[in-house]
Amino acid sequence: MKKYLAILLVILAIGITPAMAQKVKIGVSIPSADHGWTGGVVYYSQMAIKDITAKDKNVEFTLTLADSPQKQFSDVEDLMAKGVNALVVLAYDSSTLTPVIKKAKEKGIYIVSVDRGLTEQVQDVYIAGDNPGMGQVSAEYLGKVLGGKGKIVVLEGIPCVINSERVDTFNAVMKAKFPGIEILDSQPANWSAQLGLEVMQTYLQKYKQIDAVWCQDDDILIGILQAYKESGRKEIKYMLGGGGSKEMLKKVLDGDPVVTADVTYPPSMVYPGIQMAVLGVRGQNLTGFIQTKIPSKIIIAAELVTKENAKKYYDSKSMY
Repeated sequence: MKKYLAILLVILAIGITPAMAQKVKIGVSIPSADHGWTGGVVYYSQMAIKDITAKDKNVEFTLTLADSPQKQFSDVEDLMAKGVNALVVLAYDSSTLTPVIKKAKEKGIYIVSVDRGLTEQVQDVYIAGDNPGMGQVSAEYLGKVLGGKGKIVVLEGIPCVINSERVDTFNAVMKAKFPGIEILDSQPANWSAQLGLEVMQTYLQKYKQIDAVWCQDDDILIGILQAYKESGRKEIKYMLGGGGSKEMLKKVLDGDPVVTADVTYPPSMVYPGIQMAVLGVRGQNLTGFIQTKIPSKIIIAAELVTKENAKKYYDSKSMY
C-alpha cells in the first residue's frame, strides 16, 4: 500500500504553486469502516487531513462517515449548508448520491469523486483504481491457470458503477478468450465477509462442482474461505479476490493452495483525492509535470500479485 501512496503523492507534490493564504472549507464524505477496504479509506482520509492541516492552517476539514446511502445524502446536504468550498466523496451508493452532488456542483462547489463514481459526470476530478482492468486481469489469470476449461462462481460487490465495470469486463474477457469456462452464477456479496460466507454457502449447496471462485474483493474472500473450510469440500483450485489486503497478500506470499494471486486496488487513493480538492478549489496548478492543470481523471493500474512478486506489495504494518 505504501507503494501506491508514494507514487500518488509524488504526482501532486511536484512544483505546486503555493496559495495557502486563501481560507477554504473542505467536506469529506465517505462510508464508515464497514469492511477492511473502507477501513483503509477512513484511515488514509484521517491521515491526509492531519498532514494537510499541520502545514496549512487556512484549510478547515469536516469528515463525515455514512452507514447508509440515505445518511450520506443527508451528510452532504449538511456540508453544503456549512458552506464548504469543495467536497471529496466516495459514494456509498452512486445513484443515491449523484443528485445531491449535482446540486452541490451547481452551487459552485468543487467536486472530487473517489472510487465508486457517480451516475453523471458532474465531478471536477475522478480518482479510482482501474476497475475494468481489475476485471480483465482477473479473468485472464483464472482463464490461464484453469487452462481455458472449468466452472466458476462469481461474488460481486455492492451494485454500483465500479462493480459493473469489473463484472462486465470479466464476463466479456471470459466470453471472448475462454469460451470453455462456464460461469455458473453471479450474485452480490456487497464487499462483505458475512455476505461472502452466506452466498458461498448457497453456491456450495447448489453446485456439486466448482473449479474456481472470483469475488474481486478480499473482504468477500474471507467469508468464502470460511464457507469452503466448513463445507469440507476439496475440489476448488483457485480463489481470486482483489484489493491487495495484507491478509490475502500474506497467503499468496506463503504459497496458499487456493489463494495463489491477488489484484491491487489501494484505499490510499483517497489521500491524493483530498489533496486535489484543496489545490483545485484554490485554482492551483501543477508545474514540472506533463500538464499544468490538475488531471480530471486519475486511474491507478490493476496489477496482478503472485508469489513471485508479492514481496513488493506486502506491508505487515498496513491498515489494510
